[in-house]
Amino acid sequence: MLRWTLNSAIRTELNGSGQLLGYRAMWQTLQQTHSLTVRRDNVMQALRFLNPERVSLRHRRRFFRRSYCAAGPNQVWHADGYDKLKPFGIAISGCIDGYSRRLMWLSSGSTNNNPAVIAQYYLQCVSNCGVFPARLRTDCGTENGDMAAIQCSLREDHTDEFAGPLSHMYGTSTANQRIESWWSIFRKQRTQFWMDLFSDLRDRHYFNGTHEHKCLVRYVFLGIFQKELDEHRELWNNHTIRPVRQSLCPSGKPETMYHLPHRFGGRDCGFQVDPQVLQEFKDLLPPTNSLCGDDDLQAYFANLERQSQLAPPINWPAAVDNYLALKEMAGL
Repeated sequence: MLRWTLNSAIRTELNGSGQLLGYRAMWQTLQQTHSLTVRRDNVMQALRFLNPERVSLRHRRRFFRRSYCAAGPNQVWHADGYDKLKPFGIAISGCIDGYSRRLMWLSSGSTNNNPAVIAQYYLQCVSNCGVFPARLRTDCGTENGDMAAIQCSLREDHTDEFAGPLSHMYGTSTANQRIESWWSIFRKQRTQFWMDLFSDLRDRHYFNGTHEHKCLVRYVFLGIFQKELDEHRELWNNHTIRPVRQSLCPSGKPETMYHLPHRFGGRDCGFQVDPQVLQEFKDLLPPTNSLCGDDDLQAYFANLERQSQLAPPINWPAAVDNYLALKEMAGL
């Protein structure tokens, strides 16, 4: 009878947060909450029988983590901005498919805080793919407002459980795990080099963080920087993701998992889009800033470049030379 009462009380605790307790904490909980006076060894044996998986994880001192799960490509897109290079004038926006981990877009410009700019990235990606996602996840920044409104408008006539306003999810940046975890990989593989390069220019007093200096950085570096982003996106989408024991998502090449989900037990969850509808949304968006971020400064730098007959840079050393030459001619 006592054993049955003990097991019943433990099962009650295991149905809630008590599943995280070790046998000592469970023994004390049974005493305080259920008024049971039992030996700790009996509690330990009961937990091994009733909850062996958690006991094994605690024995190995491992956390029990939730696994990311998606039915297929285009079920959830995760979009976010990357601000590590913004002190030097370059803003980055990216989006990744939750199932395949395919990069949907990776774009740089003068800002990632303008809702019209982010919405244009989204519309261009949807136009290229021919489909839009069942759900879109972003953080709570105001720059995502236009994109969220377009996503919800495209889904307003659907009848599934995530149709209309539910097709967009706001959340904290830390909870937007797919894109946030990818940014850490991106920094190790790409942006740390550019952060060090621009920091070196700043330390040598060739960059002071003013509006003019940021515009000059964008004018000179943004072309080759975006080219590198495009190459990195292509490289990432065609590399092989190794299998992970705790993950419920498949392993393989993101490009293959995105276009051939049936090979991995998934299905395409996206919706076909009418190009005319996309064009109507594009026409509603206000014009965005020039590549440089300032039309007057861009025209001024272009005129100086023509006068000095500087060739467009093809790599970062040539871009540094052009930057220093234009900076001196402009008197910055």
